[in-house]
Amino acid sequence: MAFLSFLCLLFLPLLSLFLYYHRSTSNRRTQHKGFKNYPLIGSLPELLRNRNRFLDWTTQVLGDCPTNTSVFHRAGNIRGVVTANPANVEHILKTNFENYPKGERFIFLLQDFLGKGIFNSNGELWRLQRKTASYEFSTKSLRIFIMENVRVELYTRLIPMLTEAVKSHRILDFQDIFERFAFDNICKLAFNFDPGCLGGIGKTGTEFMRAFKDAATLSTNRFLDAVPFLWRVKKALNVGSEATLMKSISIVHEFAGTIIRNRLESGADNNEEDDLLSRFIEKDENSPEFLRDIIISIILAGRDTTSSALSWFFWLLCFNPVVEQSILKELKEIRRRNRKRIGDSYSMEELHDMNYLHAAISETMRLYPPVPIDIKACLKDEVLPDGTFIGKGWFIAYHTYAMGRMPKIWGDDCYEFRPERWLDDKGIVKQESPFRYPVFHAGPRMCLGKDMAYIQMKSIAAAVMERFSVEVPEKEKTGRHLLSLTLRMKGGLPVKVRERILLD
Repeated sequence: MAFLSFLCLLFLPLLSLFLYYHRSTSNRRTQHKGFKNYPLIGSLPELLRNRNRFLDWTTQVLGDCPTNTSVFHRAGNIRGVVTANPANVEHILKTNFENYPKGERFIFLLQDFLGKGIFNSNGELWRLQRKTASYEFSTKSLRIFIMENVRVELYTRLIPMLTEAVKSHRILDFQDIFERFAFDNICKLAFNFDPGCLGGIGKTGTEFMRAFKDAATLSTNRFLDAVPFLWRVKKALNVGSEATLMKSISIVHEFAGTIIRNRLESGADNNEEDDLLSRFIEKDENSPEFLRDIIISIILAGRDTTSSALSWFFWLLCFNPVVEQSILKELKEIRRRNRKRIGDSYSMEELHDMNYLHAAISETMRLYPPVPIDIKACLKDEVLPDGTFIGKGWFIAYHTYAMGRMPKIWGDDCYEFRPERWLDDKGIVKQESPFRYPVFHAGPRMCLGKDMAYIQMKSIAAAVMERFSVEVPEKEKTGRHLLSLTLRMKGGLPVKVRERILLD
């Protein structure tokens, strides 16, 4: 009882100050621009009130700001800038790149999960991984290998699974299916290892998938904790979400460790490996722990991003039948021009000719970017191009999700799903500035797998759409965000598939 009285005495002055400030500013609330900041606790009340709709809340706030930028701070001396301004994005990702590395707080919060992988490192450590990976992604043989991997996964696993679902009238979770597809594909591509997750062959891969998803989501939740150090207490006590996170990370690490051990054990007898992992293993100074971190980062890049985009793509098609018919018309024309039947696989050149499909996927990622927010740290005080001051040690977050919903960038129809905005007068895809559309990031950290992602997504979309019509039975229950390291759908994407009847 005495302890409770002490707490009341301790927090009573703070509460009084908060209420006084709240009353004194109530008449000015309607004129307020940017995040609402209260004495000592900053934007914490607003964060707690809107944590379950974080992306839409922050988008609304930035949209109301004159330059689509706002200063944000909260208890724990956490200060930063959140922006949806292309000029600011270009400044931090290119013009003054060296002043905006991954911050210590960002790296620290994700250290348990991502270690020192390419998404969680700076300086020479990042450059080493970037240089090694860029060589692999630039080879022509890689593009051929991608095509072959996708083709095998499509025709031996995905299409048979959907065909069986048509016959049995089974509801499928498309988000889960696309994650399994992408997981198998990236493992074969980068590690020369087939986990057989989509085909239900590998139970270990399925367990890893579940653990990886939990680890990504729970690691992201650390950024949104009301009390910044609370997660450390839970981790030390091994309770709650941190206990689940540590268990999930342990499963992820064991899976990655198995891949490394098998490769190292077979290395003496097999020098024919030619994949991304082998390039890192060639460097003797890379420890097994570092190789593990690299594997986790590669899986995150190759599995979670394309699967997120495809899930939102098929969800949007269910609300936009005109777009769906335009894609089917384009596919029919490509088949007719190249004398192909429905069901024949497409070549690299034919995928390149799918301009409207490319535009529809790009439009999907404008509205639902796989990585909705990216965070950097500021090393030195400066003023951003839009006039916003940012201090040393502050974070800066460029809000890709919000940028897709800014009328200043995309026009008054920015909330509409309109693939035509990506096409020129001849129906060819236009190149967009990566600073207006930073879905694949920009500057020195530009995504190396952009071309690979489009190849995979267009191959899957074309193959599925030609054979099957996809219906979301309960549309009103779908499309909610699950904020993780990537933008996932809460509850997945349950769909019914039916055989599509098309006339050549």
